[in-house]
Amino acid sequence: MEDPAARRVAYEDSPLREADLAPTPLAQFERWYSAAVAAGLPEPNAMVLATAGPQGPSARTVLLKGVDARGLSFYTNRTSRKARAMAAEPRVGLLFPWHAAQRQVGVVGDAEELPRQEAAVYFASRPWGSRIGAWASEQSAPTASAEDVQARWARFAARWPDTGSADDVPLPEHWGGFLVRPREVEFWQGRPSRLHDRLVLVAVRPHAALDDPAGWRLERRQP
Repeated sequence: MEDPAARRVAYEDSPLREADLAPTPLAQFERWYSAAVAAGLPEPNAMVLATAGPQGPSARTVLLKGVDARGLSFYTNRTSRKARAMAAEPRVGLLFPWHAAQRQVGVVGDAEELPRQEAAVYFASRPWGSRIGAWASEQSAPTASAEDVQARWARFAARWPDTGSADDVPLPEHWGGFLVRPREVEFWQGRPSRLHDRLVLVAVRPHAALDDPAGWRLERRQP
């Protein structure tokens, strides 16, 4: 193994100035997300979700499945460790680590469950195998082997064969969506000498709409 302390990456991109930001957090996020897609970054919708529940702090990667004026949404098993943590402590962190673009977007906010109907609409859009997987996996629970999970998947696959219909697999009661309503959205741009630019939009009231310019104030924070 190489010495991690010996690895150096120079950040040489253009500065992020206050005048560069879009009028709202939503518009700025959409601008940077679109740039990440155009640059061919792998899975630009991958975000690290950090929680602090009864089992202690935990972080994992989940996939962004929606962003609008309310906040950012993703879907998961509602009995998983992250879901239990959010039920106990809804304050969470999100991070989009777009290393290849020398950018990050960080979010601090409050998680809440999405309406059941929204979860049903998204669930129906998933590939058949993923819908079966939502039934087969008791997410975060111990298992004796990978073969046990695969056997569960096979049983549910036999129960609900792939018919090509969006409703051939019912929505599990234990599966749903979460919305993170931001209180802060930080746009981080790598800069030389580690003097990175950090522009943070802070909500001036709870659950300020992400598309409301009057709902946010801008702070520059030291790197």
